[in-house]
Amino acid sequence: MISLGEKFPEFTKKSVVSLEHGKEFEDISAEDHKKDGKWMVMFWYPKDFTFVCPTEIAHFNQNYNEFQNRNAVLYGASTDSEFVHLAWRNDHPELRNLKFPLIADTSKSLAESLGILETDEKIAYRATFIVDPEGIIRWICANDLNVGRNIHEVLRVLDGLQDGGLIPCDWEKGQNTIQV
Repeated sequence: MISLGEKFPEFTKKSVVSLEHGKEFEDISAEDHKKDGKWMVMFWYPKDFTFVCPTEIAHFNQNYNEFQNRNAVLYGASTDSEFVHLAWRNDHPELRNLKFPLIADTSKSLAESLGILETDEKIAYRATFIVDPEGIIRWICANDLNVGRNIHEVLRVLDGLQDGGLIPCDWEKGQNTIQV
């Protein structure tokens, strides 16, 4: 797996975007968040039309404004195609109004570069990356295929990284950091 402190791999991928964009598909690149001076949170999930994945995607969507308020772009990603993403989004009631893009890594090249490609089915593990505005990976969390992640922990870590101080265990935004 790629490591902390490394540059997030360059990519340009098709994605399904929110209907607010006036179109269904758009290219997303590694440069997009950097040119806007934003953090990037990219979460990977194994497959569309599954059981655990929509619970996570819906929860990220419910917290979308929290990421926006933290100057972060939010991307979901899997190795399914943009057409499968669109069909799933249109089919699943909790996914119809997604506010963030779902990236299609059909070549599996980005998942492979990140080191999160499961060996048997060649699908992505549940991995989350927080990348700073310069494109450097600041946090990685990976779960096995059957365990969903905690979106509030992603937000807590993003807050801590943006604070820049020494962050104690269970710290929440607004609390004191460690002073030395």
